[in-house]
Formats: sequence, C-alpha cells, structure tokens
Amino acid sequence: MTKLDFTSNKKIALVYRGEKPQALSLAKTISHWLRENDYKVYTAPGQKKIAGTLLASPAAMMEMKLVIALGGDGTYLRAIRILKGLPTPILGVNLGSLGFLTPISADEALSAVERTLQNQMVLEPRAILDVDLQHKGKKSKSKKDQILALNDIVIERGQLSQLINIGIFHDRHLLSEVKADGLIISSPTGSTAYNLAAGGPILHPKVKALVVTPIAPHSLNNRPLIMPDDGRLSFCLVGRAQKAHLVVDGQKIAEIENDDEVIIQRNKRDHLMVTDKDHDYFRLLREKLKFGDRT
Repeated sequence: MTKLDFTSNKKIALVYRGEKPQALSLAKTISHWLRENDYKVYTAPGQKKIAGTLLASPAAMMEMKLVIALGGDGTYLRAIRILKGLPTPILGVNLGSLGFLTPISADEALSAVERTLQNQMVLEPRAILDVDLQHKGKKSKSKKDQILALNDIVIERGQLSQLINIGIFHDRHLLSEVKADGLIISSPTGSTAYNLAAGGPILHPKVKALVVTPIAPHSLNNRPLIMPDDGRLSFCLVGRAQKAHLVVDGQKIAEIENDDEVIIQRNKRDHLMVTDKDHDYFRLLREKLKFGDRT
C-alpha cells in the first residue's frame, strides 16, 4: 500500500468551490488546523486566496504532497485538471449532492484530514485517460497541451438538430459506425456518471476496461461496448460533412470535424484517490443511487 510521507515535504494545496460559502468556510477551518500543525498550506491556482495560505502557481503544484478538494465531484475534477497529470493524491470532501468522488462528508472533514496525515487512509489507484486530438493525422495545433480525463470523454452533436455519424476504431480496426446524438467513452470511475444516465453499465473501479456508450442511437443494434484499456480507441466523424463537440470531464475542449480524430488511451500513471480503509464501493452505490433497492 502506498503511503504519504510528510517528513521532508509538508506542502498541501486546497481546492474549493468558490461560489459556495460553506466550502470557503471549511477551507479556512482546515487551513488553520493544518498551519497549527506545522503544514505549509497553499490555495490552488485560479481561486481567491484563503486567508493565511500562499497562492500556488501552476509550477508550484508540482511540489504538493496532497490536495484537498472541498465541494462536489465537479470540484474534484477541477483539482484533477489543475494537477495536469501529476500523481498527487486528492482527498475529496463532499459539499454537493451525489459525491461519488468526494465520499467524505463536511462533518468528517477534519478527522479525515488528520487520518490521512497519519497514514490511516488508503490511496486507491484510478485510471486516467489520455485524449489526443489530431487533425489530418497530426496533433491539433490548438490543443498542444495534454488532455486528461478521470471520468469521461463525450463526442456530441451539441445544438445541431441532426444526428452525427461516428466511426469507432480499436487499434485501427473498425468496430462500428454509430448514428446517434453522440458517444460517451468512460473510465470505470466515470461509469456512474453520464454513462449510467445514457444506459451504460457500471464498471467497478478496479476493472481494467473502458466503456463506449451511444447517446440516443438511431439503431437498436447499437449497444454499449466494454473494451480493454490497454489498447488504442479512436473516433472520427464519417460520411457527410459534420461538426461535433468534444467534451472532457464536463468541459468543452474543441469543435471537431470530419478531418479530426479523437484518440483515447489509458495513461501510464494512475490517479491516487484518498479513501477510508473501510470504503465500500457497493455501499456507495446503494446510498447514492439506491442500487439494488426493491422498494
């Protein structure tokens, strides 16, 4: 089991949901407690600085030993984007509704922070997906930065009234062509998000697979595909001239056309999620989604 060692590095960054007063209040409380216990506390980039902390630059985030995300799953995903692929563990505290990525409640926050620092929590690896957007076989000039997803990648028609035709390829072999409102390519972590709402299956976080789920497909023959995560999945618009939106973890990344290709592969490094030793994934499903509830 991977452990956090704060003997030589006691730097911790806070990411909080700025428009939620409870998140800022809790961030101040946690920051004060950490500083009282000799930790060096930073406010992550792109946020109003929390009193008593240092404002971290993007470069300074490389030095963080731990990130604490205060909000909901959206805040957690924002922390992932801020880290830009760094394997820095994140402790998520839920101040939202569902909270699949943030199972710790606000009442448990300080206790969870203390237990994390005492190595009484576990670091659970979660798959991260690389997204490569290419134009005519070359990396898109407008997207030179690395694009990463923890939850899902969506290719959608946006505000267009017509369905889009999408070709699905695995290791350059054609799997299928789908006419639909779009496609969701989900990691196991994201399988309980948009994928589930679109009728896709739930994947346990330890499953080494990706799921490709059509959004409102035109044909009854189009069903979700579960694919191994050690290959290369690619997608492109086929047939007549079309446009679609590329959305990664809820953020629109680009508008794509027929000459574009979206390539998705599992990143060589996993994200490390801080969880309780007694964390029960299926209990989370029962509590959040009423999984298996017959009433």
